[in-house]
Amino acid sequence: MSGAAGRRLYWAIQWRRNEGLGALYLVLTAFAVLYAVLFPGILAFGALDKFVQGWFPTAMVAAAETIVMLTGGIDLAVGPMVSLGSVVAASTMQGPLGIVGGVLAVLALGAGVGTLVGWFVAVARYPAIIVTLAMSFIIRGVGLLILPRPGGVVPPSLSDALAGEVPTAAVLVILFVLGWKFFQATPLGQGLIAVGDNAEGAYRSGVGVVASRMLAYVISGMLQALTGLYVAAQTGSGDPLIGEPLTLSAIAAAVLGGVGFLGGQGTMRGALAGSLLMSILINVMFFMDLPLVAQYVVQGLIIVVTVALPRLRAARRRPA
Repeated sequence: MSGAAGRRLYWAIQWRRNEGLGALYLVLTAFAVLYAVLFPGILAFGALDKFVQGWFPTAMVAAAETIVMLTGGIDLAVGPMVSLGSVVAASTMQGPLGIVGGVLAVLALGAGVGTLVGWFVAVARYPAIIVTLAMSFIIRGVGLLILPRPGGVVPPSLSDALAGEVPTAAVLVILFVLGWKFFQATPLGQGLIAVGDNAEGAYRSGVGVVASRMLAYVISGMLQALTGLYVAAQTGSGDPLIGEPLTLSAIAAAVLGGVGFLGGQGTMRGALAGSLLMSILINVMFFMDLPLVAQYVVQGLIIVVTVALPRLRAARRRPA
């Protein structure tokens, strides 16, 4: 195959993968322009960095939810897990464990919870929605036992490194995207998506279905816990309830990005774009000084319209 033909094939494949995301990208662009018009200062380096810092937690929980949904599962414990991650980070880093020990404790927490949930879903074959719903109550209770109210301390040096003047959040997003691209090129990454698309076919092709599903929950759990660490660095302390709104935000961002509930459908780039749209939308409505009730209504309507547009176009293409 010639170089020109290879490039044409590559871009044709990329176009098909992004075809269903056209409406999302269009709406995202429109609101990004509106945001820049309402708040021209956002284009300054410092303001843009602060915006990315605010968007980062939503982006990471959307990515965590997407990884699970690509296998055909769902995770309703995202918010409580973020809260527990912030509590563990703020409760360990000032002690003998220090920053390194605290980060390792957060990673171990995410991996441990992810492994437990993955075992119930992949090995014991309990419905993911039931397992993660039950786990959300357990995690919330553990967080409240450790810190009944916001408290603990995150070292100022870590807060400055993660949520200070350095654009760490933007760098972390770029590293995550590159890491995901690399992971997708590995047999494990390909198997993870194949399991959601056709579990029986993936099994016959030699893919470890159980291992792939468990791996999805482990990676997702670690991302959620690390998001809690980042949130704790932003606020300087732990909060057992700070992540509660993020569960619905994660699911909404994934759905906005075209990720299907039955697995094997959607892309990580779509989920990240969905999370970015939600963050911009919240800021735009804030600058427009809309009442809180109106913000909820507008946000819901835009999500419905964005998701419905590609479906309406697909229905129009079907022969009568």
